[in-house]
Amino acid sequence: MRVWEACGRIVVGDRVPKVMGIVNVTPDSFSDGGRSLALDDALTNAQELVSQGADILDVGGESSRPGAEAVGVEEELRRVIPVVERLSKLVSVPISVDTTKAEVARKAVEAGATIINDITGLTGDPALARVVAETGAGVVVMHMAGTPRTMQVNPHYENVVREVRDYLARRVDAIEALGIARNRVAIDPGIGFGKTAEHNLLILRNLDQFATLGCSILVGTSRKNFLGLLTGREVRERATASVVSSLAAAVQGANVVRVHDVAAMVDAIKVWNATQGWDKTS
Repeated sequence: MRVWEACGRIVVGDRVPKVMGIVNVTPDSFSDGGRSLALDDALTNAQELVSQGADILDVGGESSRPGAEAVGVEEELRRVIPVVERLSKLVSVPISVDTTKAEVARKAVEAGATIINDITGLTGDPALARVVAETGAGVVVMHMAGTPRTMQVNPHYENVVREVRDYLARRVDAIEALGIARNRVAIDPGIGFGKTAEHNLLILRNLDQFATLGCSILVGTSRKNFLGLLTGREVRERATASVVSSLAAAVQGANVVRVHDVAAMVDAIKVWNATQGWDKTS
C-alpha cells in the first residue's frame, strides 16, 4: 500500500481514494476563474468543499490552462498567502498550494500549507526542491510537455504511457537523491498538459503501470477539454464526465483525484466502495 506523507501527517494511508478540492484564486482559470478571487469568496468556497467531503484543498494563484500567461511572484503571493493563512485556522484538512515558485512555496508552508503541487515536477525554480526538502512538505510531481503557453501545440509521443512513466521515474529518483523521501512524493501524469485527447485516454487506461514507481498517484481530469470532446459538453456542464473519468482513474490506481465537483465525487467513491470495495481493485 502506497503512503503519502506531508509535514509528518499521513495524507494517503489506505486504498480508498482521497478527494482534492480545487480552490482557484485566479481571474483566468479555465473553469472557475474569478469565482474565488476575493478572500472571503475563496474562504467560503473552500469551507464548502470541506463540508462536501474534500480530504485535501488545493489553492492556486496562477492559471495553468493552455495558453495562460505567467504571474509574477508578488502577485501570486498576494493572491495565495492570505487564503492559506486564514484557511489553516478554519479547516483541519491538509492544504496544498499549486505553485512553481520557491518563494510562494516557502511562505505558503509558513502560513500553514503542507503540500506543494508543482506542475513542472520540481524542474522550474531550482530553489523549490530545497524548500520541499527543508520544510518536510509533501509534493506533487507532474508531467508536462512544454509550458502552459505551448503545451497543446501539436503534442507528440512515440509511446505516451512509457514516456510519461519514464519521465516521472527519473524525477522521483532525482528528488529522492535531494533528500525528499519517496513517501512524501505523489506523481501526476498530467492529464491535459501537453497531451491530445487520445494521449489522455491511453494514460487513464494504463494508469496501473505508474504504480510500480512506489509513489501515491494523483490524477486531475476535472472539466478538461478532452471530456468536452467526448461528450460535446461545455466546461460547466462536465460534472458527470469529470466524476466518471476520475472514478475510472481511481479504479485503475489513483490515490487522489483533483476535482471541482467535490460532493458528486465523494458520493461516487462511497457508492463504489460499498458495492465493489477498493480491495478488489488495488
